[in-house]
Amino acid sequence: MKIVQAIKKANESFVLQSTTKLKEPLVLVFGNRYLLESEHIFNEVRELFPEGHIVFGTTSGEIIEDKVLEGTVVLTAIEFEKSAIVVKRCNVADYNNDDKKMGMRLKSQFPKENLKHLFVISEGSTVNGSALIEGIEHVENTSFGLSGGLCGDDDRFERTLASYNENPKEGEIVAIGFYGDTLEISSANYGGWTTFGPERIITKSKGNVLFELDNKPALDLYKNYLGEKADELPKSALLYPLSVKTTDDGEPLVRTILNIDEAENTMTLAGDVPEGARVQLMMSSVDDIANGAFHAAELAMKDRKNPPDLALLISCIGRKLVMDQRTEEEIEEVKAVVGDNTVISGFYSYGEMAPFSGQDSCKLHNQTMTLTLFSE
Repeated sequence: MKIVQAIKKANESFVLQSTTKLKEPLVLVFGNRYLLESEHIFNEVRELFPEGHIVFGTTSGEIIEDKVLEGTVVLTAIEFEKSAIVVKRCNVADYNNDDKKMGMRLKSQFPKENLKHLFVISEGSTVNGSALIEGIEHVENTSFGLSGGLCGDDDRFERTLASYNENPKEGEIVAIGFYGDTLEISSANYGGWTTFGPERIITKSKGNVLFELDNKPALDLYKNYLGEKADELPKSALLYPLSVKTTDDGEPLVRTILNIDEAENTMTLAGDVPEGARVQLMMSSVDDIANGAFHAAELAMKDRKNPPDLALLISCIGRKLVMDQRTEEEIEEVKAVVGDNTVISGFYSYGEMAPFSGQDSCKLHNQTMTLTLFSE
């Protein structure tokens, strides 16, 4: 595996960290929305990598090595020397809000034989990540791994962009399929958040839209908890996500709010919030989040046969807001586990995709650090 990285700042060109020539590389380009809206961004990357499979995604912060950047574009180009990749895309506009159907269609485009893993970069403004995952995994005897994340837009929540081999645009979901007998890919996630306050029951919801808790408007209750911070919704909700437990013995899922509808008094979350589930507010500290990142890395490294060449990190914008000036500490915790020889790239997101430890099926998470580790 050969890897070249680069950073682009506003009004500047990409600065390559190596001049190594790559053959038909996968080129992951994660960056600030304002920079990726440039009509020249695709041509600029294509000029650097004429044979590249170029995948774009907007962020709420860019990760490269042990650094967290803002207002930049980070590029990671990977030549797989013993493996193959296939990249496919679709757009939410073509599926009439049926995200499960979209996921099924996306998965159907990939050859089944020897598919090891799918890594998904999805638009993050409107998609129901839970339904998207359900569609991708809607196949009996699923043997491939699945991970990835929802694109971000800093803390603006205006719109997110993604694309494959074209300028970034709204509504795109891009999936990268990895094939190869020597490939070893592992993924894991962990949060570090603690529940507080009373437990409430979801009494009315539809997909990822939450209407009522304990038969009362959910948005009203949430605003009462937030107090003065309610004026900053949905940004302020990132500091107080919801723990959603659907079964007594199941792992709780963390959900953050993507949008609020004042007229309907509802909240739209990044993933499903089923009726009957038990809900509690959550909070965290800088140390808890850093420790969570360390634990996520430990889980991803567990039982690996080979040290990873590449680590793709997707962490939640809510974690970044809590960490503030200390955000890089969670990246440093990951690096301490995966090792100095592992190339690190990634971004801060509106949602993370990964299985729970010891489980095969993927879930949509919020407020977690998610790692996908690659070696050939």
